[in-house]
Amino acid sequence: MKSHIFRVSIEEDQFEDGRKAYHAWCPALRGCHTWGHTEAEALTNVREAIELYVEDLLDAGEAVPLDPEMGAIEWPSPAVAVNR
Repeated sequence: MKSHIFRVSIEEDQFEDGRKAYHAWCPALRGCHTWGHTEAEALTNVREAIELYVEDLLDAGEAVPLDPEMGAIEWPSPAVAVNR
């Protein structure tokens, strides 16, 4: 079993009515964007979006993008990422 590790970006944003929001995306996966009411929610949502994106790639028989400069790496064994 391999692990794929992706860097994500989270920026403070706002809704049209001025309420605070957070925009999250994965630079290595084109179009993989989401948002949350808090940074933690945005991180949870982008993790789910990445998992679905990778699942769709694999179901279509496509390779998972690997680009260390964009923050997408493959680890040869199971791994856990800890965010602080």
